[in-house]
Amino acid sequence: MQTNNTIDSRFENQKLAQTEGWVSIVFNILLFALKYWAGVVTGSVAIIADAWHTLSDSLSSVFVIVGAKVSSRPADKDHPFGHGRAELISSILIGSLLGVIAYSFVIEGIAALREHKQANFGLLAIVVTVVSIIAKEGLAQYAFWIARRTNMQSVKADAWHHRSDAISSVVVLAGILLSRYFWWMDGVLGIVVAILIFHAAYTIIRSSGSSLMGEKPDQDFIKEVKQICNESAGFNVVPHHFHLHNYIYHKELTFHIFLQGNMTINEGHEVANRIECAILNKLGVESTIHIEPKKEVNS
Repeated sequence: MQTNNTIDSRFENQKLAQTEGWVSIVFNILLFALKYWAGVVTGSVAIIADAWHTLSDSLSSVFVIVGAKVSSRPADKDHPFGHGRAELISSILIGSLLGVIAYSFVIEGIAALREHKQANFGLLAIVVTVVSIIAKEGLAQYAFWIARRTNMQSVKADAWHHRSDAISSVVVLAGILLSRYFWWMDGVLGIVVAILIFHAAYTIIRSSGSSLMGEKPDQDFIKEVKQICNESAGFNVVPHHFHLHNYIYHKELTFHIFLQGNMTINEGHEVANRIECAILNKLGVESTIHIEPKKEVNS
């Protein structure tokens, strides 16, 4: 059962996520053009790799927009728990895209080292890289703000994508300043940037994949549910055996409670119903309770 507040929140989150996606696409395309031009002029593998990393942010933002739109759809006959997990799938696609891009940069960096290729950095490379760092960190902060408001994993993944780009640009800038002393700096930087992107990809896929497969409820949540159960029942029902099914905009909780064995079916149902209503009102979680007779518990 979805309340009007839940539906309103879902569509507000969709709107915020799509706005973040479009802002990201526009800025990333502009930054890609600027960085790619600087990479071609200087002949730098690292700057060109950084440019493609920036462009990949645009594609990941497309995933965010599509994922937000699909995940906001209400439940239907084929998807009784809604479409919320679409945003987790979007996050995994973003992480996979980052992994592919990182692999290509490793290959290019190794090739640059084998060929003893040295980039001709100058003031242009420094200015473009500094602009990129400021712009990408700004986009990251904006995306993290949206992620905190919406609690959407795909937007958070996009924020980390921006942050990884900003960090890679910092590494490139450090390399530019040191390149006059080491001919191999550009090739090494390309590989370092790739490692940073791999790490971001791993973090995104691990987090979203874990949520998609199902996670154990955290202890604070269980503690709160137990308190609600006992307050609603008026006595200790010893809640246990918790399973939480997270569909992002819809959560299903199943657990067991103990009741006196001499209770009637109607009395037991009344206690369980009070608990289920309290959990829904206080936590926004649909719950299903299995009742066990207390007399079966070994003292």
